Order: sequence, then structure tokens, then C-alpha cells
Amino acid sequence: MSLCLCKEKCESGKRKLYSEKSEESTGHGLSNGLKISINGVLSLLDAALGLPSSATSCLRAHTLTVLFILTCVLGYVTLLEETPRDTAYNTKRGIVASILVFLCFGVTQAKDGPFSRPHPAYWRFWLCVSVVYELFLIFILFQTVQDGRQFLKYVDPRLGVPLPERDYGGNCLIYDAHNESDPFHNVWDKLDGFVPAHFLGWYLKTLMIRDWWMCTIVSVMFEFLEYSLEHQLPNFSECWWDHWIMDVLVCNGLGIYCGMKTLEWLSLKTYKWQGLWNIPTYKGKMKRIAFQFTPYSWVRFEWKPASSLRRWLAVCGIILVFLLAELNTFYLKFVLWLPPEHYLVLLRLVFFVNVGGVAMREIYDFMDDPKLHKKLGQQAWLVAAITATELLIVVKYDPHTLTLSLPFYISQCWTLGSVLVLTWTIWRFFLRDITLRYKETRRQKQQSRGDQVPEPAGPGHMSLQGPQRQHS
Repeated sequence: MSLCLCKEKCESGKRKLYSEKSEESTGHGLSNGLKISINGVLSLLDAALGLPSSATSCLRAHTLTVLFILTCVLGYVTLLEETPRDTAYNTKRGIVASILVFLCFGVTQAKDGPFSRPHPAYWRFWLCVSVVYELFLIFILFQTVQDGRQFLKYVDPRLGVPLPERDYGGNCLIYDAHNESDPFHNVWDKLDGFVPAHFLGWYLKTLMIRDWWMCTIVSVMFEFLEYSLEHQLPNFSECWWDHWIMDVLVCNGLGIYCGMKTLEWLSLKTYKWQGLWNIPTYKGKMKRIAFQFTPYSWVRFEWKPASSLRRWLAVCGIILVFLLAELNTFYLKFVLWLPPEHYLVLLRLVFFVNVGGVAMREIYDFMDDPKLHKKLGQQAWLVAAITATELLIVVKYDPHTLTLSLPFYISQCWTLGSVLVLTWTIWRFFLRDITLRYKETRRQKQQSRGDQVPEPAGPGHMSLQGPQRQHS
């Protein structure tokens, strides 16, 4: 009985791998037919012996293997390693070990998401990291402001110290004639490590959103937010050409363009996969290994925000969460006293790069086909919870900065923009529909009235019926 079950499992796992090869080999000659027959014999032998194929074995969670290794490591620490007397060191190591055990559990037991490349365990790992990060944020949220900042000293002793914010405004002359040695020194001063980071960030965001218009709107709106909030964070104070030329046009625009070109290539690519051991040449094997890091299949995002009120509100919510996550990057550094170049800031960005793509796919599936996807995906739920928790930390740790009133002309501009968006929403999804329905109803009534009016009888028709009546 167990042998039959094993055979069924292995054959179902290999059917996908060999079906395409079998279809391609039809009519290709005796050598290809011989290869397929040998592969078929080997698959039957593997099934009979209960040995899984290399592909199906790699895609398994290996729950027993991970459990065995984890138990061995814990047994070694417990039985063979002497516990240090340092309480702080033991506390740190215990917390790290607890997190690692949870990650091992999640990687092997968590539910798979929409992505399967390069490996489903990779995306399960980042799902569990999302849970750990959210729990860490909640812990920070429940501390006092002083304790929360000083707690970060356990992560890095250099933290917990107030940091001066750098002002990127200053002298905004592109060409400084008074500096004869280097008249473009203002431009060179602005070219720091954040320039390639801007380009790479928007390249990856474009791969997540998969829409040029949405990326451009988010990019431009964030520059308006920097203009609006520079009275709260001096870090937002930049020159006009730094905002619109270096950021929007050069870094963000070039990143969006390269991202759209990559999306175009991915949408045109043929997704027909073949087992690694079925590829005869080494060049083909290396190419197959490289393509393992590309999507298994491709889904083109068609957001269509003006098609319905539900999709319009969903797209507005996505843009709002994107902008809020961007602002949280700067405000968290400000309230938690984190230097911009600290590795925690970089790790947070790497985290959002990995979870953002999965969250966007789950949001799109939930919005595009609500009958099939009846609830929001797990990664999208966690990203929304993390963004909200980060905002609450900022509100609690420095309410004074957030309550600094906007300048009058800034508040007037945002009020006007909000009124225009609200007016367009009411017109597009309420007034316009009512008008169209009224016109359609009126047209149908006129058409029905026209069908009920009898056609007038001509003189020829009357003269023809007169003799007929007399004859009768």
C-alpha cells in the first residue's frame, strides 16, 4: 500500500517535468525517443523504489529534516556547551534563538504565497520575518519614548544618541560663479549614496506596481509631500532642481523607465520550463539556473482605476500606503535617532523590497477577482499592519513635530487638491452614472413610443380596399 502511494506521488510530481519534453520529442528521431524512454524507465524505477525526483525533492518543505537539525543544535547547546554567566548576552542569544526557531517553523509550515521562484521557502521566510518585525514594532510601541530609544542600544551600542538632521537646501545655485575652482560644487555635494539608492528603489517599485501612471503619480506626490513637510523635517529641505531634476526626472524617472522595460521583457518572455537534468548542454543548464530567479509565469497588472468605485478606492489606498511607507522611513529615523547610513535602515528597505512584491500581487488578485480570492492575502495584511504600526510609533514618540501646522499656502494647495479629487469621484461614479441612466431610459421610452404609433395608410391603399368592400 505504501509503495503504491509513493509511486502515485512521484509520478504526479514528474508528470509536469516530462510532459513538455515528451511533446517536443514527437517526431524528432530515434535518439530523442530513446532519451524519453530512458527517462520514463528511470521515473518508474524511482517511483517503485520510493525515491523522489530532484525537482520535487527540492520543492518540498523537508519538515522532518529541519526538525532533526534543529533538535540536534538545541541538544548541543543544552548538553555540551557551558552557559555563560553574562545575563545580557544570554538574553540576547535567547531572543535570537527564539526568533530562529520561529523562522524554521514558518519556513517549513507556513502557507505558500503567489510566488514560487526562486523557491517557495524563500517567500515563506520573508512572511515570517514580517511577523517578527511587526511584533518588534508593537514592543517598541508599548515602551516609553526614552526606553524605546535606549532599547536600541541592545541592537547597536552606538544608537540612542540624538542626531542632527542634515539640511539639503542651503545654496541652490547650480553654477556658482564665485567659486572659480569648482563652480558646480553645489551639484557635486548633492550627489551622495542616495542617488543610486533612489534609482534602484524606483526600479524595484516599478516591478511591484507594474504601471507607469501609478509610479509617476507616487513619485511626483512624494516630492509635493517633501515640499509640504520640510518645516517638520529639515531633511526634506532640498533645492528645486534637486526635487524635480535629480529626483523626479533623473533618478525616479530613469528607474521607472528601466523597470517598465524589464516588465515589457518579462511579459514577452516565453514561460516554458524544462527540468535541469533534461537539458543536454552546460550552457543550457546555466541559463536554466539563472532563469530560476525569474517568475514562473507572468500576470500583467491592469488596475483600471476609473472602471468602478471599488477599484478607484483600492488604487487610492495603494498610493496612500506607498506614500505613508515612504514617509515612515524618514520619520522613524527622526524619532528613533537612527543615522541614515545605519544598517537597520538598510535592512528595513531590503525587507520592504522582498515583501512589497508579494503584497502587491495579493492586493491585485483580491481586487481583480474577489470571487476567487475572498480575503486579503497574508503578506498584504502584514504590510498594511506594519505601515500602520510604524505610523503609530511616530505619532507617540514625537507628537510635537507632527502637530506643527502647515504653512497657509501649503494647506490651501492640499485642500484644493482634495476637493478636486473628491469632485471628480462624485462626478465619475455617481452623477455621471445617473446622467447616463437617465439618458438611456429616455431613449428607450422614445423608442417604445415610436414603435406604438401606427403607420398612416396611403391613397393607393384606400382605393384598393374600397372595391374589395363593395364586392363583398
